[in-house]
Amino acid sequence: MAVVIVDYNAGNLGSVQRACRQVGMEAEITASPEAVVAADRVIFPGVGAATSAVDTLRERGLDEALIRFYESGKPLLGICLGSQIVMDHTEEGDKDCLGLIKGVVRRFEFSGNESADNRLKVPHMGWNEVHIVQPHPLFKSISSGDEFYFVHSYYACPVNENEIYGITDYGTNFCSALGKDNLFATQFHMEKSGRFGLSILAEFSTWDGSSS
Repeated sequence: MAVVIVDYNAGNLGSVQRACRQVGMEAEITASPEAVVAADRVIFPGVGAATSAVDTLRERGLDEALIRFYESGKPLLGICLGSQIVMDHTEEGDKDCLGLIKGVVRRFEFSGNESADNRLKVPHMGWNEVHIVQPHPLFKSISSGDEFYFVHSYYACPVNENEIYGITDYGTNFCSALGKDNLFATQFHMEKSGRFGLSILAEFSTWDGSSS
């Protein structure tokens, strides 16, 4: 089984690869569009700015490769920035993205009144709960309220509520897990989220791409 991690200069690839090994899934890091299309499973991670990430995807032809892979019906997993770039558009740099899920990516905007002690900062960084709003095969070993690790200033807002699988409270309830057909993506870093994050990767290693 060929599992690839997409390399588009968005960092964090080594830690994702090591987390895959921990659950018995060997994954190759690649910037080759051909390798992405030919893979059996694709992991689309990322940290940093969407503007440069989208530009790099397009320069390398990885945007079209990811679209073709998704259309093949094979399992596709997005992590953090990868969960944003699958949307139609991001406010960050006013960029069009891959358009695999309809919706936009918005920035956290706080007035300072969201908490009594005024501690909400951007980026949202650290451990926070994910509340499951509908079941998914990759959440098989996850319970609503389990905590995962986040680092982000933007979050995805799918148009279709049926494509939201998890929400998290940070001044507002935002979508922290989303999916459509053979695509599942999380705003949190599963590779940094201990046993709960590893359980999602373990389920992905055998997932058939069905949402039920």
